[in-house]
Amino acid sequence: MRRSICYCESNLALAGEVSTWKFSYTTATSLPKGTRLKFDLASRGREIDWEIPTSNLKAKKNMIWAETSDGKVLTAKEVEKADSPTPYFEFTLPAEVKAGDTFSIIMGSNDKSKEESRTRGNRSQTSIQRRRPFYLYIDPKGKGDYRDPEIFTIDVRGNTLKNIRIVAPSLVAKNKRFDVVIRFEDIFGNLTNNAPEGTLVEVSYEHLRENLNWKLFVPETGFINVPNLYFNEPGIYKIQLRNLKTDDIYFSAPIKCFPETDKSIFWGLLHGESEKVDSGENIEACLRYFRDEKNNQFYATSSFESVEETPNDTWKAISSQVAEFNEDFRFSTFLGFQWFNESQEEGLRQILYSKDSKPILRKKDMKTNALKKIYKSHTPKDLISIPSFTMAKGFGNTFSEFDPDFERVVEIYNAWGSSECLAKEGNPRPITAEGKKGVSENEKGSIRKALNSNLRFGFTAGGLDDRGIFSEFYENDQVQYSPGLTAILAIEQTREALYQALINRSCYATTGERIVLGFFIAGASMGSELNTKAKPGLGFNRHISGFVAGTSTVKEIAFIRNGKPFHTIHPKEAHYEFAVDDTEPLSKILLPSNHPEKPSFVYYYMRVIQEDGHIAWSSPIWIDQTEAAQPSSNGKKAKKAPK
Repeated sequence: MRRSICYCESNLALAGEVSTWKFSYTTATSLPKGTRLKFDLASRGREIDWEIPTSNLKAKKNMIWAETSDGKVLTAKEVEKADSPTPYFEFTLPAEVKAGDTFSIIMGSNDKSKEESRTRGNRSQTSIQRRRPFYLYIDPKGKGDYRDPEIFTIDVRGNTLKNIRIVAPSLVAKNKRFDVVIRFEDIFGNLTNNAPEGTLVEVSYEHLRENLNWKLFVPETGFINVPNLYFNEPGIYKIQLRNLKTDDIYFSAPIKCFPETDKSIFWGLLHGESEKVDSGENIEACLRYFRDEKNNQFYATSSFESVEETPNDTWKAISSQVAEFNEDFRFSTFLGFQWFNESQEEGLRQILYSKDSKPILRKKDMKTNALKKIYKSHTPKDLISIPSFTMAKGFGNTFSEFDPDFERVVEIYNAWGSSECLAKEGNPRPITAEGKKGVSENEKGSIRKALNSNLRFGFTAGGLDDRGIFSEFYENDQVQYSPGLTAILAIEQTREALYQALINRSCYATTGERIVLGFFIAGASMGSELNTKAKPGLGFNRHISGFVAGTSTVKEIAFIRNGKPFHTIHPKEAHYEFAVDDTEPLSKILLPSNHPEKPSFVYYYMRVIQEDGHIAWSSPIWIDQTEAAQPSSNGKKAKKAPK
């Protein structure tokens, strides 16, 4: 039995390439006059997707049309596609196409010049994809009864080498060996080996042994692993790459080397969606994207709990892939979902499980239609609840039902803004819209206000999200910022260790850059709770120390005490170590606990702003005013007198 033939000219595209593309279909059976053919680009209309052409042949550029084997030109009719912003392109045959004849669909420019084709043609998608499909549906009867589609495929590969990215650990110990991954990328961040012949890349350490360097070719895979690097002196370093062909220089994110350390920084997302891959439609591709392209070390799923957003079959697939991808010391995955209640007492939460194969908790179910019910039927060993987008008017929450056992961290930032404080209080990335339509900030959900009320949580950052309550933001002029990143300080890269670190509030948030920071009071790290009974000297002096290793010049380091900056440094350099003493008597700056059984307190956290606008927030440290036991005359602690 003869089969129809589908082929493309060309069958290879570079990411973001502008050209004229020809899809030729040689039919195995005759197609009668009036046959309808429907061409589907399978594009979602985003900037990263394959460009949608116009059916208007007078446009002279980025057009779509068809040609029969005798050279007759057919104009396309744009047909709306259900649940999609992009149309089908439909053609109707004016005459019979006999078996063995070819029918072609062309996208781009009708100018024969290659130069015109590059400037006036149709742009391919900006992400690489093997065998990228295009679909042709055929209805021989012309009544809209289409058969299963014929499929054209084009391989989309990386474009010309534009950037070299170095993926390295953020914290290392002196003389302890580590590996780095070097990614050769095009302008869109795709892996590529499309570099001029003879391109060599020199690898060296910034500010370290000048005799240590290698020269690397651009590999066919587009990436290479460089093993067994180490630093023989403590300090802050960057790995440097120099393209010897162009003399361009590239640096890794900063690496902090300690004499010894028992923790490392692990980067990832607890809430966020891939811009390239829909996590509900293809969770496997989404996980591969964050692991392999973004080089995250952990990732949590965050689909919304509604049946419409996440049907049971989708949740089952998500659960299965999360368990499959979880791999100690390489990529830690968490099963999670978003739970939203319009009540300001509850608002939006990211529910994060510690184990696999857990159910999605539906708000429509009586047993899980309130957070109190969820908390009552679980323990903090089962899940944590992360308040998100808390300052968004209509979507946030007031923290009035805060549960300290389950709500160990809060999302201070995501791509739609920061909930740290009001814009007039110095929020550099507030929740706001450029037009009348959109979401504005609500003071009741301010994280600083919650901290002032003695609610205690660490900070995480979310990424980009276009699902659930965020789905309308692209259409209503909501201000969008860069996707955030969460840094977790843990003893090892396992799900259990990362989860425990979140319980301990051993984490911090950034607006997407891998800014390395340390924040300590009296030697205690971020997330700690101190008291004057164990450390009486805190009543007279709080010694704040730490470091910042920025990815660009650090513009400002602000130390926030009780919701207000009390000390600010302007380093004007990328790497900075600090030591600050707060000698104001503790009794004069204490905040009331608002609870008769809890002591008065003070809290501190650090906010770093770089010259390029990127921000990092350390998790807070708390100090409680508690009474110290009075020493007896013999130097021993006196016993309490009986009542």
